[in-house]
Amino acid sequence: MNKKSEFPESIQSFASYAKLLSHPARIAIMEVLATRQTCVCGEIVEILPLAQSTVSQHLKELKEGGLVKGTVEGTSSCYCIDWENFNQMSDEFSKCINGIKEYQKENGSCC
Repeated sequence: MNKKSEFPESIQSFASYAKLLSHPARIAIMEVLATRQTCVCGEIVEILPLAQSTVSQHLKELKEGGLVKGTVEGTSSCYCIDWENFNQMSDEFSKCINGIKEYQKENGSCC
């Protein structure tokens, strides 16, 4: 039995997005994509100190996680942030973080 299912959906969602963004390269790729309307994968390779195959793998992870959408036409790939999903993720992060902060207000600190 998967113990993850025992937790509320909001916590599961938060954990999934946190895991998706747990690698610095994926955060850097998101920053690059945020500065452009669309981005060809080759441009990311020129900006970041990563091999083409590494960038492609991270883009695949981000796409599978729903934070990036993209198309592949021949040897050209074009990616952009899925802003609807990104904003949903951002809202989930805020809710969870603010919920945890509330406990600090109520209980103070033990250390």
